[in-house]
Amino acid sequence: MYIGIDVGTSTVKAAAFDGEGRQLKVAARSVGLGMRDGFVEQDMREVYAAVVAVLEEVGGEEVELAGLTGQGDGVWLLDRDGRPVRPAVSWMDGRAAELVDRWLADGTFETVFRRTGSAMFPGCPGPLLAWLDSHDPKPLDRATAAVYCKDMVFQRLTGAPRATTDVSDASMPFLDPRTRAYDNRVVELLGLTHRRGLLAPVSDPVATGGAKGEGLPAGTPLANGPYDLAACALGAGVTRPGDGLLIVGTCLAGLVATTGLDLSGEPAGLHISTDRPGHWLRAMPAMVGTAALDWVLKTTGVAHDEVDTLLADTPPGAHGVRVLPYFAPSGERAPFVEPRLRAELSGVCLESTPADLVRATCEGIGYAARHCLEAAGLTGTLAVCGGGTRSPAWMRLLADVLGRPLRVVEGEVGARGAVLAAAERYGIALDTATWTRPTAVVEPDAGRAAYYAKGYADHLARLAVARDRARR
Repeated sequence: MYIGIDVGTSTVKAAAFDGEGRQLKVAARSVGLGMRDGFVEQDMREVYAAVVAVLEEVGGEEVELAGLTGQGDGVWLLDRDGRPVRPAVSWMDGRAAELVDRWLADGTFETVFRRTGSAMFPGCPGPLLAWLDSHDPKPLDRATAAVYCKDMVFQRLTGAPRATTDVSDASMPFLDPRTRAYDNRVVELLGLTHRRGLLAPVSDPVATGGAKGEGLPAGTPLANGPYDLAACALGAGVTRPGDGLLIVGTCLAGLVATTGLDLSGEPAGLHISTDRPGHWLRAMPAMVGTAALDWVLKTTGVAHDEVDTLLADTPPGAHGVRVLPYFAPSGERAPFVEPRLRAELSGVCLESTPADLVRATCEGIGYAARHCLEAAGLTGTLAVCGGGTRSPAWMRLLADVLGRPLRVVEGEVGARGAVLAAAERYGIALDTATWTRPTAVVEPDAGRAAYYAKGYADHLARLAVARDRARR
């Protein structure tokens, strides 16, 4: 039995697989997010306890291998024993928005992107560490490492003597993608040279170690990484240059495999270094996603299981209702960075129905996904995974909006990718084609795809106006 651990933002999961990649069992635990005035934090002890709990639920004595993945970005400060010195600052946090605004204005933002291929946003480690250094330095003084979520979990599960990270997590925003090492000039530009020692050493390839017996049987081989975006790409079989993956989760993420490092164009997204030197994922991890639909459902009093029916109750175009679905309090980070951008609803009148609002929101999310994938350079096949795949009607709508077939990969795709990465690290041969076979292929309707191509052009025009307004 193989186990994949996926430490998500709001849910921690462990999935057990057999040797053919069949998902045998899944356990999940919700974890809290403390939100206040744009601050978003998590209790690391709660997160780790949830990891141990899900592992105890799915595990057993016959665990051959375990792989670990989890949410990226944010700041997880640890002392020399791997214990938290303060709550983790989530990637959803918006406290550093003013810093990002300043760096956008003075050119620092663009300089960092041209050096690293990473476009900073308020919830990534650079701005957060700089904000903490100015406003809350005592935890930084006590900490010995600023790591990422999965790195904290790996150190605790294995009892490793020091915290490390891997090239995928380190890709934002300090890693030089050519040398696969930290760019000290970037550290200097962000005013963090005196905090350079907090950056965890990059383990390239990913760190491995034996479990110490919490959640997993003692001695179980465990590998740390890659983080969730790259793990999902592996779990969906997206490794050939030009092929892409759309993750339809709390946030959207469009990823395209590439062997070309292009740091030109509008600074946005990031280049995720992978286990294979010379291979990257051009990633556009947006803030928009199913959280936008959740808000609309909650506001209209509609249940999730009604979505498919409502999508059938109103035609493409939602009777003129349109949604720019940028609901995140920290604005948007891909395929552009606009910390002050907010959602907009238009075309609503007394005759508008909940079905119109739901369809317009799903269409708006689809347009945002198309924008991400085009910016990432999609030219090949497209896989799709995430919670949104549970809605057949939404998958048909997405295929129409994107104008291309969707290879739907269901189940715990990130956990699956974590196992495949771990197997590679330990030299265990698994049939990746079998492990990543799609559960369905959804073809677009030609007529609706043509309609949505015009809708997409309108979306981009309205977005340009909204971005201009956000900067005033």
